[in-house]
Formats: sequence, structure tokens, C-alpha cells
Amino acid sequence: MFARWLRENKIAAGILTVLRLYLGYSWFTAGFHKLTGGFDAAGFLKGVTANPVKGPDGAVVYGWYVEFLKGFALPNVDIFNFIVPWGEVLVGLGLMLGCLTTAAAFFALVMNFAFFLAGTVSHIPTDIFLGVIILAAGYNAGHFGLDRWVVPFFRKAVIKGKEPIKQTA
Repeated sequence: MFARWLRENKIAAGILTVLRLYLGYSWFTAGFHKLTGGFDAAGFLKGVTANPVKGPDGAVVYGWYVEFLKGFALPNVDIFNFIVPWGEVLVGLGLMLGCLTTAAAFFALVMNFAFFLAGTVSHIPTDIFLGVIILAAGYNAGHFGLDRWVVPFFRKAVIKGKEPIKQTA
């Protein structure tokens, strides 16, 4: 019942707009500061791999992630120096403008979990909670935004010229 309300109700769309704007502003400003402030992920990645998340027994909890960071992220830090700030800016713009909102929410969650696995907590649990709500709301989260026009345009462009799928009994 809550999911239906979240996905179809105009009042929910208004509440989702406020959540979207808050979360989008947070992502946009974080990315903008990285773009204008000379961001370099190398120090963060070295710190995470030198001091990974450990459980109560002292064992590394996300060893596979630490290995990914050591084996792929650190050697390719220039790629991450590009995709992290631009990803944050684009996610922020998508959420603030309500344009491709579900995609923006999905990628916000991907980045949040990447930071979370690295051991950064900060406001990430709140961001994950809000991101899941926005993602679960789907199209309604961007109802008071550009999705109102962008999503129907893409649906028409993608479906145009295709035969509808026939249901078989």
C-alpha cells in the first residue's frame, strides 16, 4: 500500500521533490567542490587500503573490496579522479532537475555503497535511505521535474516502430 502511494500519489510526488532537491544539492556541491578544488583520490584510496574496515575480531570485513581498490582503483586513479567528481555533479543535477531521476538515484546509491564499503560513514546511511525511497518511487519522484517530459519522450523514441509484445495464455 505504501509503495503504491509512493509511486502514484501527487502529495508523495511533492514530498519526493523536496527529498530529491536536498539529496541532489548534497551530491552536486560535493562534486562541484571536487571539480574546482583539485580533487585527487589517490590519498583516500591509499588510506582505505592501508586501514580497511575491520570487524570486532580484527579481521578485514570487505577484503574483496580492498583488493579491488589495490588492484584496479589505485593503478587507474586518473579514471577515478575523473568519474567521481563528474559522477557526483551529474547525479546531483539529475536529482535537482528531476531528469532521469531513477537513474540518478541508482548511481547515487552505487557511489554511496562504494564509499560505505571503504569505511566512510558520515551522512551516508541517511543518503542511502533517501536514495532507496526515491528509487522505489520511480517515475513519481521526477513528476515535478524534467522527467515529466523526458521520460515520455524516451518511451516514445524507444517504443516507436516496435510491435507491442503479445500476451499468450
